[in-house]
This record gives sequence, C-alpha cells and structure tokens, in this order.
Amino acid sequence: MAPSNRKITEAELGVLQALWELGDVSVRQLVDRLYPEGGPSAPPTVQKLLERLEAKGFVNRDRSGTVQTFHATIGHGSLVNLQLQTVAEELCGGSVSSLLTHFVENEGLDAGQRQALRKLIDEWESPEQEENR
Repeated sequence: MAPSNRKITEAELGVLQALWELGDVSVRQLVDRLYPEGGPSAPPTVQKLLERLEAKGFVNRDRSGTVQTFHATIGHGSLVNLQLQTVAEELCGGSVSSLLTHFVENEGLDAGQRQALRKLIDEWESPEQEENR
C-alpha cells in the first residue's frame, strides 16, 4: 500500500474509534454514535467514510445478514505504528528513529516521559526480550 493510501483523516479515525468500541455494527448504529443530532447528510457521510476505510483495508463489511455490518480490521496499536511509519517514510527517509529523535529534541520530554522511555528501552534490551525476538 502506498503511503498516501495509508493516511487516515480525522473523520475516518472517528469511525475507527467507534468500531473499536462497538465491534460489529450497522451504518445506522454508527450514524447514531457519530452524529447523535442526526441530519440528512449523516448516513451518506458515514457510508462514504466506511467505503474509504474499506478500500484502505482498515474496515471489513459483512454482507451475510439482512443488514450489512462493519468491523475494524486494524487495531489501535497497529494503526499508530502504520501512521508513524508513513510519516517517517515521507519526512525522514523511512527512519522511525530519526522521526523520534527529531520529536524528542524539538518537543522535549518531561521527567515522567523520559523515565517511561528509559524503562521501555531497558525492558527492550533485557535478556528476556532478546530471547522473545
């Protein structure tokens, strides 16, 4: 999949978040969740977002019942990884470490974030983790 095809919009992310929370749902259920005030454009908007997400491989449609249902085919963590890799490809020649280094150097980390990062690195470098890779 080309990087531009992997990007998701804020509206698409809203649909995925609803799918992660609700599981298999119909368009009507998603409309009710995403647009509680309703409106005539809500169902076609949700349908179009689902079609785009399905084309990207992030959503699957089940046509076996009387009402079509949809579910996410990608989890939150996998989506985060994919989006970070896409940004790294576009801005840092594919290097996620360059992307993270740039972020840390320019945005800085507070003491708690630095401690969490050190812990993650220490755990990653532990002998138990080495055996699991």
